[in-house]
Amino acid sequence: MLDREPYAALPQLPGFNLTSTDVTDNQPLGLDQASGAMGIEGGKDTAPHLAWSGAPEGTKSYVVTCFDPDAPTPSGFWHLCVSNIPANVTELKTGWAAEEIAGAIKHLNDGGNREFTGAAPPPGHGVHRYIFCVTAVDTEQLDIDESASPAVVNFNLFFHGIGRAFLTGTYEVTE
Repeated sequence: MLDREPYAALPQLPGFNLTSTDVTDNQPLGLDQASGAMGIEGGKDTAPHLAWSGAPEGTKSYVVTCFDPDAPTPSGFWHLCVSNIPANVTELKTGWAAEEIAGAIKHLNDGGNREFTGAAPPPGHGVHRYIFCVTAVDTEQLDIDESASPAVVNFNLFFHGIGRAFLTGTYEVTE
C-alpha cells in the first residue's frame, strides 16, 4: 500500500458520519464492488450503499466520490464522482444510479463511464484503498457541468467544501 494521503494537502474540514452496509472501513470490498468491466472475475461494479449524518450547518448539497490513490498512475484513479446532490439526500441504496437523484450530475470517471467502476487493481500490485468521500457543499450547485472532470469538481470543493466524511474499502488481486 502506498503512503499517499490524497486529502492531506486540502483545507481541514469538519468531519461527519459516513456508513455503509456494503463497505466496512479499512476492510476488503466484496465482489459486488469489484469491477467485472475491468476484468475481475465475478465483479459486478455495483455502487455501494452509503448513508451519512451530522453534516455541518449550512450544507446545501453534497458531492460523492470514490478514489483509489494507490493506482499505478501519478494521479490515482477516480472510480466515481457525482456532484450537486441535494442536501435532503443523505442515503444512497446499493446499486444506486445518479439519474435517480434530481439535479445530480454524474461526471466521467477514469474508467471512461459515468457510473461506479468497481475495484480492479493490477495483479500483484498490492492492496489498494478505495476512499469513498462525501463532501458537504455550501452551495446548491457547483458552477460546473457534466464535462467537468473529478479533478475540476474537487478543485471547486477547495472553495465550497464545508465538511467531509470518509469510508475506505480495500481490494487486492494476487498473482
